[in-house]
Amino acid sequence: MAARNKLIERLKAQPKDYEWQELRRLLGALGYEEKQGRGSRVKFVGEGLPKINLHSPHPSPVMKHYAVKQVCELLTEAGLI
Repeated sequence: MAARNKLIERLKAQPKDYEWQELRRLLGALGYEEKQGRGSRVKFVGEGLPKINLHSPHPSPVMKHYAVKQVCELLTEAGLI
């Protein structure tokens, strides 16, 4: 639980160095399942949860700031964080 809370607080801060693995761990803890699309497209889905469509970052593991902001806003609006 403490690790999940740390990931949530870090996402809410919307840092410029938020990594893909951090997001994957957080969304998994919230009940999301990762579905690989074409190329770098990834969809996160879960029963009763809003869908999240993203491009996995490459070659760097650091996510684009706009993507971090969008995910944070979506999860906040859904009452998940």
